[in-house]
Amino acid sequence: MAEPQISKTYPVKPKHKPKPRTPKQTAESKYWSSFKTKQIPDLISSITSLTFSPTTPHSFAAAHSASLTLYNPQNKFSPTATISSFRDVVSSASFRCDGLLIAASDLSGLVQVFDVKTRTPLRKLRSHTRPARFVKYPVADKLHLVSGGDDAIVKYWDVSGETPICDLLGHKDYVRCGDCSPVSADMFITGSYDHTVKLWDVRVKDSGSVMEVNHGKPVEDVIFLPSGGLIATAGGDSVKIWDLMGGGKMVYSMESHNKTVTSICVGKLGKDVGEEAQQYRILSVALDGYMKVFDYAKMKVTHSMRFPAPLMSVGFSPDCLTRVIGTSNGTIYAGRRKNKEDFEGGSDEELERPLSKYERRQKKLKALSSGDAGGLGPVEEPQVRVLKPTNFRYFHRGQGEKPSEGEYLVMRPRKVKLGEHDKLLKKFRHKEALVSVLGSKNPENAVAVMEELVARKKLLKCVSNLDTEELGLLLMFLQKHSTVPSYSGLLMGLTKKVLEMRAEDIRASDDLKGHIRNLKRSVEEEIRIQQSLQEIQGIISPLLRITGRR
Repeated sequence: MAEPQISKTYPVKPKHKPKPRTPKQTAESKYWSSFKTKQIPDLISSITSLTFSPTTPHSFAAAHSASLTLYNPQNKFSPTATISSFRDVVSSASFRCDGLLIAASDLSGLVQVFDVKTRTPLRKLRSHTRPARFVKYPVADKLHLVSGGDDAIVKYWDVSGETPICDLLGHKDYVRCGDCSPVSADMFITGSYDHTVKLWDVRVKDSGSVMEVNHGKPVEDVIFLPSGGLIATAGGDSVKIWDLMGGGKMVYSMESHNKTVTSICVGKLGKDVGEEAQQYRILSVALDGYMKVFDYAKMKVTHSMRFPAPLMSVGFSPDCLTRVIGTSNGTIYAGRRKNKEDFEGGSDEELERPLSKYERRQKKLKALSSGDAGGLGPVEEPQVRVLKPTNFRYFHRGQGEKPSEGEYLVMRPRKVKLGEHDKLLKKFRHKEALVSVLGSKNPENAVAVMEELVARKKLLKCVSNLDTEELGLLLMFLQKHSTVPSYSGLLMGLTKKVLEMRAEDIRASDDLKGHIRNLKRSVEEEIRIQQSLQEIQGIISPLLRITGRR
């Protein structure tokens, strides 16, 4: 008599368990993750400042210890020059708008101007009585500098005469940062440890600040946003945005860092067309080792990245291809995106999609026909051979083409491949299916077969019919996987039934007793782990409640 058959059979699969929710990576996260990070190690000390040249190739200067090192991003971040003529630790640097000169300040109170190519000091500005903390070139101004330091004085310099035009008084503590307006060469802002950020205008004769905002904590960094009407300040664990056109009103406070925010800068999404074109972001780094990307148009953090050391400085190139981050242990994490010129041209979609063999050939033929081939003049495009039914490739043509949007796809049903246990289940050989899957290395298949046998009400019958060797396989499987959370719901109940049904057989065999001892040890270990986790939960829960009330 023929064995009964099932008309249509599918491979058994374990029941779906709830999976932890993982946030899907957004397009913007993919953009910021596309910066391939390279470490520049072995610098002398903490990277206090990172600044980019406004001209191509957009080299950047890193201030570390008593040196200022220039790097070329287009040449694998190789150092191009090192300026070491400082008497103390370099605190800040700023390129001039033409990229030919760079100004740097140090903790001796000296501000120097260097020629980028020859590295010779052209001007030495001496007036600060205490360490100078920042120096800045105004936008499109080649003749003046702004600096501030621990003497709580902001100075506006005439670089050619090496003299301060005016001393701007008003801060009551160390002046640690500043930035110049992108729309006016006469306006700039400074931040101090007296918790205030002041807006200055050198055209005002009484040398007083035009506007003042209170950050609430010592200000570590301050920047103008590209519009010129908004500023961002960093201090404590927060980054705040202020509206200067609205009278110094605070627009938003971002408090996603856990430790002091040390530096901020403006970054831009490097796409020329589409919805993401010309969208600016605020990049902030902190002592907690995180870099955050903040979209101040939508007022939310759009990306976060963790580094293995406290972060001290951050910079973003004007061409949107390079992002550099300086740490407290003397390492620079430099990230570089591939430029469109690195590819062979085309739109963003074409660059992301690999070219097919036919497209590569057509592109090569087009390049040959439009240019010279060894100086012999333009080459005519050769005739492409037409495929005929006598050619084997004729029957495979078009199989690699991808459907375009709107086309109707006729799907061919795939042939279902059944495993050994599926074939045995199909023939209703339940015990053999269970034994075959117990010896495999895939526990999911074993659990799936057990669930199928439970549905058929045959699992306990199979357990009762197992011989001593097969029962050892079952006990070994239960010992390994009964404490796994995704399988424990089924396997722990099965373990109890096996011990009740086959108690006499287990007592009669030393091998089975060994399996039972191992099973007992794994269950006891799991119980100890769960008790420890409950103790930790009891400690953390009151702290979370207190934090939630705040």
